[in-house]
Amino acid sequence: MCAGAIVNARIPRVVFGAYDPKAGAFGTLYDLSEGKLNHQPSVVGGILEEECAQLLSGFFKSKRRK
Repeated sequence: MCAGAIVNARIPRVVFGAYDPKAGAFGTLYDLSEGKLNHQPSVVGGILEEECAQLLSGFFKSKRRK
């Protein structure tokens, strides 16, 4: 849904840290930045990837403990 909103809002550039191999839409499971849509944003992924992945994993791990 986020990738669809980015395309529809015509956001020119997306920068993110951790890839999502299960549901990612910019370079993993799908790649909506390349294709036949009416807008293709510039995408830069993997910025501080290890640190971002650890933050996300820790956040969701704490949510599962409650």
